[in-house]
Amino acid sequence: MNDAPRKLKPATLLVHGGTTRSSFGEISEAMYLTQSFAYPTMEAAEARFKGDDPGFIYSRFSNPTVAMFEQRMCLLEGAQAARATASGMAAVTAAMMAQVKAGDHVVAARALFGSCLYVVEDLLPRFGVTSTLVDGADLEQWKAAVRPETKLFFLESPTNPGLEVYDLKAIADIAHNAGARLVVDNVFATPLLQKPFEFGADVVVYSATKHIDGQGRCLGGVILSSQAIIEESIHNFLRQTGPAMSPFNAWVMLKGLETLPLRVGQQAASAAKIAEFLAEQKGVTKVLYPFRKDHPQAELARRQMLGGGTLVSFFLASKAEAFKLANALQVIKISNNLGDAKSLVTHPATTTHQRLTPEARATLGITDGMLRLSVGLEDADDLIEDLAAGLAAAGRG
Repeated sequence: MNDAPRKLKPATLLVHGGTTRSSFGEISEAMYLTQSFAYPTMEAAEARFKGDDPGFIYSRFSNPTVAMFEQRMCLLEGAQAARATASGMAAVTAAMMAQVKAGDHVVAARALFGSCLYVVEDLLPRFGVTSTLVDGADLEQWKAAVRPETKLFFLESPTNPGLEVYDLKAIADIAHNAGARLVVDNVFATPLLQKPFEFGADVVVYSATKHIDGQGRCLGGVILSSQAIIEESIHNFLRQTGPAMSPFNAWVMLKGLETLPLRVGQQAASAAKIAEFLAEQKGVTKVLYPFRKDHPQAELARRQMLGGGTLVSFFLASKAEAFKLANALQVIKISNNLGDAKSLVTHPATTTHQRLTPEARATLGITDGMLRLSVGLEDADDLIEDLAAGLAAAGRG
């Protein structure tokens, strides 16, 4: 009889993976709302602080509920270790700063979320870490940017909000040939639709606020990597600086993971349908969706991803038209968030990327008429009807 554990598929892992139970045998994961832990003896406390006993010490360091979320994410992502954080930006900041020191150099794709650009361009230089921004789709720019002191490559793919898709394996190879590590922000792809570790990424980060919770309830982030990188760099940085995920938020994330395949599957199917609708509208000048044939990296997207994702970006002629469309929507809500059960529309030029100069936005393809649509769980036909009404209000129906 073969007693080896069966290899479970993602949907099953997201319901059962990483669960530990107390003596009560609870079905829903226990929520350990505690700051600290008691030890049976002083000798036990000494052993735990020395690392001889793997138990818990303090919830800023680790917590049983948070540990379940981390383990479930590892099983889903194919990572050896993970650490959860209070927000997605805490994850990005820690993943970068924990691995560099004064005198080091970072190469990053230019197309980044505004707060990520702040970390690369403003925060890291305060501590003596220089950076170079490149066109993420141009492999020669990645190669040319490398210096002897380069330690990290950083990118998001698909990008926010232009939905560019980058060749993860090729970029990972360039990084590794230079002795650097590749950090990938995989938020837009979700852990179900793209597996950066399979293409050579060294560290993967998420804003768990997005699809993982995906229901507008709480903030969270997670960093995944090898056991060695987590132990050598990430864990101690988080332990000493304190951006810990709360046990309550970890419990919410565990509940979110249980329904992740159902939500992302429907959202991606609706996004593809909506992209087709928008592409047929005369008032829409361009539509971006990674699995559409007219996407600039459509072939690469289909090689790297299992689905086109839950976001669609589209363009009208002007800011005035974009505002009129968004203001006329009744089902779709105006928000800067994404990956939510509710469909959300964002005007990147005046919100998420407003701190960039007009020239920098133009380089990234962010026009005043661009809208980013995060597709939720509503009926796709209702969303299409809502967008049609919005186009009519903008004089483009």
